[in-house]
Amino acid sequence: MTATFETQRAALADVVAIPVTPFAEDGTVDAGTYRALLRRLLDGGITTLTPGGNTGEFYALTPAERTLVAELTAEEAGDRAAILVGVGHDVPTAVASARHARDLGATMVMVHQPVHPYVAQSGWVDYHRAIAEAVPALGVVPYIRNARLPGARLAELADACPNVIGVKYAVPDAARFAAFARDAGLDRFVWIAGLAEPYAPSYFSAGATGFTSGLVNVAPAVSLNMIEALRAGDYAAAMKVWEQIRRFEELRAADGSANNVTVVKEALASLGLCRREVRPPSRPLPEDERAEVALIVAGWSA
Repeated sequence: MTATFETQRAALADVVAIPVTPFAEDGTVDAGTYRALLRRLLDGGITTLTPGGNTGEFYALTPAERTLVAELTAEEAGDRAAILVGVGHDVPTAVASARHARDLGATMVMVHQPVHPYVAQSGWVDYHRAIAEAVPALGVVPYIRNARLPGARLAELADACPNVIGVKYAVPDAARFAAFARDAGLDRFVWIAGLAEPYAPSYFSAGATGFTSGLVNVAPAVSLNMIEALRAGDYAAAMKVWEQIRRFEELRAADGSANNVTVVKEALASLGLCRREVRPPSRPLPEDERAEVALIVAGWSA
């Protein structure tokens, strides 16, 4: 019997939360705080979690730490959420991480954009195919940040690997997304707006049905308000949420998204939920921006 992955597909057509990875005073992963943040997301109504995403500082974690956050997420979520584990780096490392995710009971993996100075289109297919074929029972979600990749290559990958079921598309160009999705097969995949709430309205208008979120760590209700509006086709309501979060997301996007994670952790720190520390090459916010983030977040809970 061929797997249909309907449960996984439904989980992707939602707010796909990317949990932060909090650090203790000694610089290690703070497992207790991480669990508490996960519970806050789950209690807030979030049902899809991505440990090892970029907001979780995937590339700043050691292999053991990446394993740890996946394990903590699976333990804390239980049957309350679908787990989409971030994997990447070289093919053997990504395959080992995907198999570990499978053994934990996760039902999906997100494959980070290959980090390599020379990415051939056919090589992109080969990279993802090696990972997807290693875990045929898992749903596989490529994370696409390469504007040069044509939709036909994704279709080629899915022809070989039917467990490639969704796409986290993170090219900041709604017209390009619309074309890519239609060239790959609009109805063939679950399309996730991979640049989060700021791009969700435009990407939903072109066929996305889910979006990733780092902001959700801070204010789950805000993210849920946006997806409820988008599901209802109420773009006026969605844009009200967009206006509410605009400055917060502008701070995250500034300077090539240099402070993408930093702003989220600063917001959580202002609420007393975790330490603000991030790892290089990220950096802490200056004092004036810390105050602005705190003011924004206070307004959301007012």
